[in-house]
Amino acid sequence: MQELSFYDVKSKSKFNSSQYDIREKNGRFFAVTKSPTGTHECWRVISKNQAEELKQ
Repeated sequence: MQELSFYDVKSKSKFNSSQYDIREKNGRFFAVTKSPTGTHECWRVISKNQAEELKQ
C-alpha cells in the first residue's frame, strides 16, 4: 500500500502509515489508521479517485 501522512489530533503530531483502511461515510472517502501514540483512530479525507486507486 502507498504510504500516507496522517495528523493525530490528540497528540498534535503528524505521522506516516502504510497500514490503513479505506472507508466511505456519507458519500465521502477516508483513510483510517490507528494512532501510534494511543488506541484511537486517525482519519484522513481522500478523494473518490484516490480511494479507488488505494483499494486495489
